[in-house]
Amino acid sequence: MSMWGGRFEGMTAAQFRAFNDSLRFDYRLAPYELQACNAWVDALSQQAVITAKEAEELTQGLANLASILDQQPAWPLESNAEDIHSWVEETLESMIGPVARKLHTGRSRNDLVATDLRLYALAQGQALGSALLDVIEQLLVFAERYEHQVIPGYTHLQRAQPILAAHWALAYVEMIERDFLRLQQALERASCSPLGSGALAGSGMPIDRVALGQALGFQAACRNSLDAVSDRDFVLELLHTASVSMMHLSRFSEDVIFYCSGESSIFQLSDAIASGSSLMPQKKNPDVFELIRGKTGRVAGHYQALLTTMKGLPMAYNKDLQEDKEGFFDAMTQWSDCLNILAFTLPHISINNELAMSAAQLGYSNATDLADYLVDRGMAFRDAHDISGRLVLLAIEARLPLEQLPLESMQAVCSDVQADVYAALSLTASLQRRDVLGGTSPKQVSEALRQARLRFRGERAGHTHVRQAQLADVSQIAELIRFWAAEGEHLPRRTEDIMQAIHTFAVAEANEQVVGCGALYVYGTGLAEIRSLGLEPNHTGQGLGAEIVEFLLEQARQLGIRRVIVLTRRPKFFVRLGFQITDKSQWPEKVMKDCEMCPRRDACDETALELWLERSTKILLKK
Repeated sequence: MSMWGGRFEGMTAAQFRAFNDSLRFDYRLAPYELQACNAWVDALSQQAVITAKEAEELTQGLANLASILDQQPAWPLESNAEDIHSWVEETLESMIGPVARKLHTGRSRNDLVATDLRLYALAQGQALGSALLDVIEQLLVFAERYEHQVIPGYTHLQRAQPILAAHWALAYVEMIERDFLRLQQALERASCSPLGSGALAGSGMPIDRVALGQALGFQAACRNSLDAVSDRDFVLELLHTASVSMMHLSRFSEDVIFYCSGESSIFQLSDAIASGSSLMPQKKNPDVFELIRGKTGRVAGHYQALLTTMKGLPMAYNKDLQEDKEGFFDAMTQWSDCLNILAFTLPHISINNELAMSAAQLGYSNATDLADYLVDRGMAFRDAHDISGRLVLLAIEARLPLEQLPLESMQAVCSDVQADVYAALSLTASLQRRDVLGGTSPKQVSEALRQARLRFRGERAGHTHVRQAQLADVSQIAELIRFWAAEGEHLPRRTEDIMQAIHTFAVAEANEQVVGCGALYVYGTGLAEIRSLGLEPNHTGQGLGAEIVEFLLEQARQLGIRRVIVLTRRPKFFVRLGFQITDKSQWPEKVMKDCEMCPRRDACDETALELWLERSTKILLKK
């Protein structure tokens, strides 16, 4: 049975069917096709386009079809149907009779395939989000296991400076966290229902498309029927996200391959994740990581292919869009497979402690520390850099490490060098000196690991993110403020006041519920205060408070604000975020006007802190 045969008198050629038909790959959309069909039956029934009896027959037939497909997913491939849409109608008619021919009333394959593909994308995206979190978790476990292990860091594949292995692992945590966030953002935009848009101009049936979209689990209905049937931005976004993420996995794999190589041997792979050579008995090959590296080009190629296909398409649906599926399906499969195998392999990677330590001391990687040592004694960095380079050359000629060069040899080049230089050239001193935000000092790495673990818990708990507050959030914000005001942590705020100042608030959201809030109150040019910061008690300890603060600080930066202040009974929290304790008596008088409402105004136990934004940097991954 053809879905379009009435206009045609002759038979279509077999060669044309072989080239044109898509069932051989779009059969994978069968579960989502049935989901869309069930929702469509309900919509037709609600509008009395079909009778209640017909709706019941169609629903039961679709349920039977779904049950068989659960057991035989490849069943459609036994048919010669054109695509998954025609297969469902043909098979349904063979099961329940002519009533199946009413299923397609008011819809087109154009809006149906767009709906199926979005449902597929959302389902795959949910699974991929979990897979990304699994990789992050294993990276954090690796970082915790080797938190204090020193390894050599490289630039240009030459030893540069010593770093902690945990610092290296946390760099990939940062990358994959961004992949996770990109995926969540792409899925938000993909969650838009095309069903009911018809071929291009909208359905001829009075369908409630908003209710239809909600029934299918979409957040909204596409606003324009032309766009709805021809849009594949959501596929491109997911392919882009997959390509970037695969690039990160490839870089990680390249590092592992190098650190496992005979020239390094710092990393070791267990036998469970390595292969051997058919000729050379001594070989132990990192095939898993080479395959991930290789598959990256395959995924990126799918992205470029669809981007090229889309660039010249006129409105609305064109058969070219059939090319959106095979590459998309394969890219999602490859991305998922690579994430899953990487999460599996990470526990099987170990570090040879002795080799790593000795390698970190080679290559004169403490030359920068020598230059810093001279700078500490008042020398200009360019002069210190020059002298350090000359001493490295001297050490090379003597075939000695820099830290073993005799003091008299150093002093012959620079009299400022004293006996304490050897302590400055040690691995311990080199690491501890990098005690800045994002640095590799043990203190910074320990804090970065703690924060990463908190962020991970929040992401695993419900894909929490921070956003600008909206009027719909007022009641939930008011509840949070009332709770913490009763605990003595906040000043009370009237709901009307919150509504009027809603543009100053940011909220943390989990599972579409507001679980935290904070406000940026601007006093005047160059000064703002963070107020009303609070979380639901069961969402504390996950890093959400810090994320709200960073969101508000970014708003302050965009407004050109130089100084942000806060009054709090929890100063340690803000100190960790870069704030410094200060004397509030130096603040402008208008800043203190709210204190008149405070029941503790005569015995204030709050600490004043401030942060100068021109000296600050972003400290947390924004949600």
